[in-house]
Amino acid sequence: MLALGIDPGTLHLGWGVVSREGNRLCHVAHGIIHLDGKTAIASRLARIEVELGAVIERHQPEVGSVESLFFHKDAQAAAKLGHARGVVLLLLARAGIEIAEYPPARVKKTIAGSGQAEKSQVAMMVRALLALDALPAADAADALALAITHLRIGALMRALRPSETESENRVSANGLRALLGKKRRTRASAPSMLKALKLSKIR
Repeated sequence: MLALGIDPGTLHLGWGVVSREGNRLCHVAHGIIHLDGKTAIASRLARIEVELGAVIERHQPEVGSVESLFFHKDAQAAAKLGHARGVVLLLLARAGIEIAEYPPARVKKTIAGSGQAEKSQVAMMVRALLALDALPAADAADALALAITHLRIGALMRALRPSETESENRVSANGLRALLGKKRRTRASAPSMLKALKLSKIR
């Protein structure tokens, strides 16, 4: 399996490609898309689409592992991050690539053993797990960590989560039962309505 990890950002967007061969993780490529903070947000998003699109086209990953939304004290920064995530998700969906999302704490726990691990610890563990010659830059290290996380626990998380089809069937079944219940109540009340009608005619 080939996984593309993506750490969204509107100034620095990290990406990393990791493959799994049996139980062995292999580094394929990684990099950072650096964006000019002085340009309009729309221009930066357009550049993300072009450059990340080229990465997807070049490596043809089977799954995209993306950092999920999390609470941010700066509302403006959170909004910009949301814009970048939107472009990332759109690119993956358009390419027909499976999308997996993991919160930062889950990634840190999977890679470094603690949800409170520092970024430097995560980077060092990524280097060790992938046998890299040098420590990757922070954004690329986070992206590689996302790819590794999916390759390690993605199948387990998917098995624990009910499929969309099962959820839809459950909702449909519940809706049908509720509808039938309403019909039964309507039928049961029909005689009493007829009786009331007869009484009104007598009067």
